[in-house]
Amino acid sequence: MEDSSTYTPPAVWTWNKGSGGRFANINRPIAGPTHDKQLPVGQHPLQLYSLATPNGVKVTVMLEELLALGHAGAEYDAWLIKINEGDQFGSGFVGANPNSKIPALVDHSEPTPLRVFESGAILVYLAEKFGALLPTERAKRAECLAWLFWQMGSAPYLGGGFGHFYAYAPTKIEYAIDRFAMEAKRQMDVLDRRLAESPYLGGDDYTIADIAVWPWYGALAKGLVYEAGEFLQVKDYTHVQRWTDRIAERPAVQRGRRVNRTWGDPASQVPERHSAADFDWPVASPEKPAA
Repeated sequence: MEDSSTYTPPAVWTWNKGSGGRFANINRPIAGPTHDKQLPVGQHPLQLYSLATPNGVKVTVMLEELLALGHAGAEYDAWLIKINEGDQFGSGFVGANPNSKIPALVDHSEPTPLRVFESGAILVYLAEKFGALLPTERAKRAECLAWLFWQMGSAPYLGGGFGHFYAYAPTKIEYAIDRFAMEAKRQMDVLDRRLAESPYLGGDDYTIADIAVWPWYGALAKGLVYEAGEFLQVKDYTHVQRWTDRIAERPAVQRGRRVNRTWGDPASQVPERHSAADFDWPVASPEKPAA
């Protein structure tokens, strides 16, 4: 391995705004709002503020699955948060999520509007609110939640670790790419071994564990993120491939992954979602009726 490092950390770290690579304009070492901007509120009790990144897709898939199960109270408005433009640092969004990360949910069905942030917490909140997609039997519930928290702890190594250094960092660092590629493949092997013995992560039934893991690792399995499918030889994980395809066939998943999406095929984009009718028209269609 080449030794490409000539950096010696200083005694005190200081913020170099130009050092963050592709996302330098939205990364900063302090929290809190940068500007005043209130969040819009639609007609439904559940108000989602998000973007169709993997963490955002978890929640829109969950809401669409709940609606498919007949839970009318899961109707929602999904508002677009343009993270590349700093919408997550508006005062209203910071009030909904002090961590300034999408997604954020506000439930107006409560006497006082209730905020829920962190995608895993939102999945658990909705599962408990509607009594769906989270087992109640102790052993099954424990298995489901274990895989949910596995995803929450593992994905930063895939995204901020492998993804950043492989695809976005301003300098290709062999040590960093090798380190996180090894971890990404180890995680895929963890999933593959589990799915060799079970149709879904929690067991025989589809749960919030699958909803949490699929947007991250299903996309990786199909080479849809970081253009790293060949590099990581993702086709070798045959059980993950089978599971990924099975979940992708679900109509609610197909709808959920379109919400708050603003890139790719125009027919796949539903930048804002306020009713089921929003899925009927591609974003670029000149015939789309006015809201």
